[in-house]
Amino acid sequence: MVDFPSMELAYGVEKGNHSNGQEFILLGFPGNQYLQISLSVVFTTTYILTIAGNVAIIALVMVYPHLQMPMYFFLSNLSFLEIWYTTACVPKAITIFLGKSRTIPFVSCILQMYFIFALGCTEFFLLTAMAYDRYLAICYPLRYSTIMSTTRSAQLALGSWVSGFLILSLPISLISNMSFCGSNVINHFYCSTDSLVILSCSDTSAFQLAALTIAIIVILGSFLITVVSYICIISTIVRIPSAQGRQKAFSTCSAHLIVVIMWYGSNIFLYVRYSTENSMEINKIVNTLSIIITPLLNPFIYTLRNKEVKKAFWKAFSGT
Repeated sequence: MVDFPSMELAYGVEKGNHSNGQEFILLGFPGNQYLQISLSVVFTTTYILTIAGNVAIIALVMVYPHLQMPMYFFLSNLSFLEIWYTTACVPKAITIFLGKSRTIPFVSCILQMYFIFALGCTEFFLLTAMAYDRYLAICYPLRYSTIMSTTRSAQLALGSWVSGFLILSLPISLISNMSFCGSNVINHFYCSTDSLVILSCSDTSAFQLAALTIAIIVILGSFLITVVSYICIISTIVRIPSAQGRQKAFSTCSAHLIVVIMWYGSNIFLYVRYSTENSMEINKIVNTLSIIITPLLNPFIYTLRNKEVKKAFWKAFSGT
């Protein structure tokens, strides 16, 4: 029986400066061999389903003309993002659970961290753009097609991607210049900022302040815009005279609202704080929700809660 909390003894904890070409050891989840095999099966299954589901969403939007609208354009961007978001983390995590390769070079660790968090920031911006799109569609239906033109939706999507990747430049630059002169064991299944801050022997206050500032701007800022959008949406829906009209209006944004609650809930818990004293085991569980579960559920939520996507799915499935 292999007991994985003893990874430090199995590999030997190196001392010295671990930056500039040195390697880290990713610990993953503690537990025996049976747990590791079970985790690898769960992560592999969810990864395959995530890729398949999000590819299906992209294909449906591209193939069916009635889905070629701003709302579904943003949805296809979100699905494309989810594919790469999980790919940046899950394949490496599976190799850790299988005991194949627990080491990761310093440069690869920084790159993995950058892509995971940049894609995460991009998702916040895309979800905000989707909330704004629903706000215009429900609150200003007669002007919607004029305001949310193809050009405007493309600009919002491009702006989300560019902003998500640019805003992470400062904190990633700060953390890549830190010294790591203690243990080289990262208590996580991917290179997280919390884990590296704990291992660093440099002054991390500048990084933590930059990370907190970005978290407030990206997470709470986009959350505020989304909340205001939904307050306006709900106030408009309740004024619709017929129950059928209210149900139809709400059905167009209910899937997005579910995704927003799941995504923001887990990330506010993880990142909107200055201290890194939360239990790493709790952080790993919450990270699993945001990195593994949410991308898996997104295609199913949008398929089950959105009539147009559901209609296109069954049409493709039946071959008609």
